[in-house]
Amino acid sequence: MTQQERQRIAAGLTAGLSYREIARRLDRPTSTITREIARNGGPTGYRPQQAHQATLQRARRGTPAPPQAAAPPAGAMEQEILEMAVRAGMPRTAARVHHDLMLSEDGRRTAAELARRLNVSPASVSVAVNYLVEHGYARRERDPRRRRDIYVIDNDAWYRSVVISRRQTLETVRATMAAAETFGLDSPVGERLAKTAAFLERVSLDMIESADRWRPLLT
Repeated sequence: MTQQERQRIAAGLTAGLSYREIARRLDRPTSTITREIARNGGPTGYRPQQAHQATLQRARRGTPAPPQAAAPPAGAMEQEILEMAVRAGMPRTAARVHHDLMLSEDGRRTAAELARRLNVSPASVSVAVNYLVEHGYARRERDPRRRRDIYVIDNDAWYRSVVISRRQTLETVRATMAAAETFGLDSPVGERLAKTAAFLERVSLDMIESADRWRPLLT
């Protein structure tokens, strides 16, 4: 693989492309791209220059590349998790930030660390973190000594996200019910909207009851 191809791989990862799409653009097998990324830092740590130098050093030493494990490489699994989050509606950069926080040892990163690790701008990190905080997936802590924010994901993050989701659903319920009353509860439109509001309200109540019941699993 050439250095130019590795630079295109890095550009594709930065743009949030899937391994399959990167492989298609390079006219390479997806398995080749997967191995290349997995053995050179994974999707969040891939650096084209370092990857190229490591390959040259292995060639000079005559050291064979590490054997491929029977299980999918860690990089491939990480990419699949990211794609699942994106398919569920999370913006791609927010999904990458969330994923990096989840896999960090203590669940904490600064904006500078995230920007460096993900190879994105500080502005992109700020937008992504705002989304995660707004939806309860992460929270901010202030470091008074260094006057900077630290972004944290803890065990209670999923519970907070459920609470926020329920709050947003109840806002939808109130708006839908108000619209139903405007059209008239005995009209076809009003009846349809009222049934929708009742359904969403019941689902949101069941959701928070279930979250409260199983919250101890997170502690």
